[in-house]
Amino acid sequence: MIVVAGEALIDLVPQGAGALADLKPALGGGPYNTAVALGRLGSPTAFCSRVSGDAFGEALLDGLRRAGVDVSGVQRGGEPTTLAVATVGADGSAAYSFYVEGTADRLFEAPAELPAGVRAMSFGTCSLVLEPGASAYEKLLRTAAAEGVFTALDPNIRAGLIPDPDAYRERFRGWLPSVSLLKLSAEDARWLGGTPREWLAAGPSAVVITHGGDGLTAYAADGAEYSVPGETTEVVDTIGAGDTVNAALLHGLAALGALDAAALAGLGSAGWTRLLRFAARAAAVTCARAGAEPPYASEVGEL
Repeated sequence: MIVVAGEALIDLVPQGAGALADLKPALGGGPYNTAVALGRLGSPTAFCSRVSGDAFGEALLDGLRRAGVDVSGVQRGGEPTTLAVATVGADGSAAYSFYVEGTADRLFEAPAELPAGVRAMSFGTCSLVLEPGASAYEKLLRTAAAEGVFTALDPNIRAGLIPDPDAYRERFRGWLPSVSLLKLSAEDARWLGGTPREWLAAGPSAVVITHGGDGLTAYAADGAEYSVPGETTEVVDTIGAGDTVNAALLHGLAALGALDAAALAGLGSAGWTRLLRFAARAAAVTCARAGAEPPYASEVGEL
């Protein structure tokens, strides 16, 4: 089982131009989207989070269940659901404003033990920023790594939520010894500073950087680099595209039997190319439709 840990929230997506355009609520949150994408691709998946007991929270859990995701480990709270107001640019790129004070997911507590049967855990986005939950997720990341679980991290930077960028960058570097696979966008890489080689030296077995429509590049611990172009598609918006890449990488690594450092090191050119092309196809499907709607296995074909 792959366990995704992090926030679930509601994206309010504009349905037209201008600041006062109608807003349509959509299920979202980087970790949430990753879990749904994994479930749709067919990976046994569980979600680890704290979700409100309000109507939005119930809708979020229903979305996970429809994707086949195990929600038995989700904590519940009486606080409201986090809201993210999206702004979609002319090129389909999305920016967000967040309403996070006093919301349920911020009060996540690390479980006493890891879920049974966990092979990999995925972390990232707002859940590693907003306290007190951020410290709890950080504790869970370190526990998983210490117990030999494959860990994936997508920082998915939301700069407006980070009051002290330098402190966050230092904290990010502190997570790297506990990370097996680091995935981030080129924009996030520039914001964080450093290089893939520097990050690899700190702990991860591989780093994958996404370049939007220009594709993906993987950096392996042995110094090799592997790149694939993006898939051609008519972009509606990019909401959830990076989360879909997270899921496709983890799903693909599981299929290749590479959810450990030794197997990851042995993927080589053929393995990495297959994996990155699969992730590019999956992301293209998400970009071709509005909101975070990751593909089902039948829409992306075989790895």
